[in-house]
Order: sequence, then C-alpha cells, then structure tokens
Amino acid sequence: MVLVIKQKGESEDKLIARFKKKILDSGLLEELKERQRFKSAAEKRKERKKRIKHAIELEKRRKY
Repeated sequence: MVLVIKQKGESEDKLIARFKKKILDSGLLEELKERQRFKSAAEKRKERKKRIKHAIELEKRRKY
C-alpha cells in the first residue's frame, strides 16, 4: 500500500507526481497489469526466457 500525505505548502500537482513516482517505484502498477490476465505456466516460462535473452543481449552491447 502506498500512502502519500500532503505536505504544508505543497500543490496538488506535486502531490500527484509524488504519488505516481511511489507507485512506479513500488512495482504495484506492473503487478496489477500482470494479474489482469491469467497466464499459464508455459507462458510465464517463455516470458522469463525472453527476459533473460534480452538481458544477455544488452550485456553484449555494453561490452563493446
């Protein structure tokens, strides 16, 4: 749960920006999107494999 309390003299825009940042940093939004649709175990494995492959490719590019 993300809790944001308005500070003295803080505008609503700043408050909303701080709230958005906390939501993104906590990973809550990603989890919500992930839970919207059921994924089978096979789909999860494919995604994990794809993420690992992508990370390896990024590492190869950084070494050059």
